[in-house]
Amino acid sequence: MKAVISVTGKDNVGIIAGVSAYCADRGANIIDITQSVLQEYFAMIMLTEIDKLTVPFSDFVDGLSAFGKERGLEIHTMHEDIFNTMHHI
Repeated sequence: MKAVISVTGKDNVGIIAGVSAYCADRGANIIDITQSVLQEYFAMIMLTEIDKLTVPFSDFVDGLSAFGKERGLEIHTMHEDIFNTMHHI
């Protein structure tokens, strides 16, 4: 199973490292990542494998959101089933 994680906010040092470490500490493997800095704004989308999470998915989602808020970032995590359903025509 996979999850899509989006991160937005003001650019600063360590965003990718922090989010990546959070995921790794909970057993999520980053499969693909893209990021961009538009002037002072940071945007990133990560595709993660979540089969080996060490916490329930809902705790992973809530914790990642809280992690982002502590750093002035908006982090949204969506299970691939919901993502695919939303984008299916």
